[in-house]
Amino acid sequence: MSLFKGLSAFPITPTGASGQVDTAALATLLQRVCDAGADSIGLLGSTGAYAFLARDERRRAVETAMNTVGGRIPVIVGVGALRTDEAQALAGDAKGAGADGLLLAPVSYVPLTGDEVLEHFTAVAKSGGLPLCIYNNPSTTRFTFSSALVAKLALVPNIAAIKMPLPANEDFKSELADLRGKTPSEFAIGYSGDWGASSALLAGADAWYSVVGGILPVEALALARAAQAGNTVEVERLEQAFQLLWSLFKQFGSFRVMYTLAGLLGIGDYEPPRPVKPIPGSSISDVVRALSHLRHAVSG
Repeated sequence: MSLFKGLSAFPITPTGASGQVDTAALATLLQRVCDAGADSIGLLGSTGAYAFLARDERRRAVETAMNTVGGRIPVIVGVGALRTDEAQALAGDAKGAGADGLLLAPVSYVPLTGDEVLEHFTAVAKSGGLPLCIYNNPSTTRFTFSSALVAKLALVPNIAAIKMPLPANEDFKSELADLRGKTPSEFAIGYSGDWGASSALLAGADAWYSVVGGILPVEALALARAAQAGNTVEVERLEQAFQLLWSLFKQFGSFRVMYTLAGLLGIGDYEPPRPVKPIPGSSISDVVRALSHLRHAVSG
């Protein structure tokens, strides 16, 4: 399977209060994803809190991933940074550690123009020397990739895929047709936004970049494989089982809920990096209920 196809699981990066990566806990999370049979790992994505980590800690996370699961499952590493030269350096670190691919978001304090993003991505793709996935995440970066810009970037050497947000109108087929009509046939188009990912896969998307897959890979894979097979009956059944969790993702943000799940699953009692706070203690029972409901539905 291509690097940017199927289920790509995005785990949290467990850290202490000072931002030092807990490599043992990270290795446990990565091993769970690998053992479940996911198609790739998305390391240091938004769920992996890349923006909160110093370069040395990001390097330690990549080295931990490659030492733990390298060669057994592809590892795609987020290299987003405010400065182009910093992103280039992070891409070099990832390649040097043995990563398989890169994920890049247009992180900036100053709103960027399309030309600036084109130059930024071209520079990082060239210096990184690995297949790179565009991270279109406007809710965080405040930059939205037009299909015309995607078409230009798809022709840049090493840029091989895009990670899209869910379309506002849920019209995946039209969006996929538009993008595929403007990009090379080998250019992979996937989606994030867990509660809409099965619809994206059913519509023909190449990948689901999954938050929940980073902590519950077995359950996420069950949904992904049903959607890839076009089994709408099973997709509907599993989506019903996921609804409690999706509602918590929407209420608190999937980032916060993932830390709660890590504690419930015995990975460790970690908290999001400040200033982000955990979900309220009064809502933990809701996460317990959502987890129990989902696991019962998947295990049968």
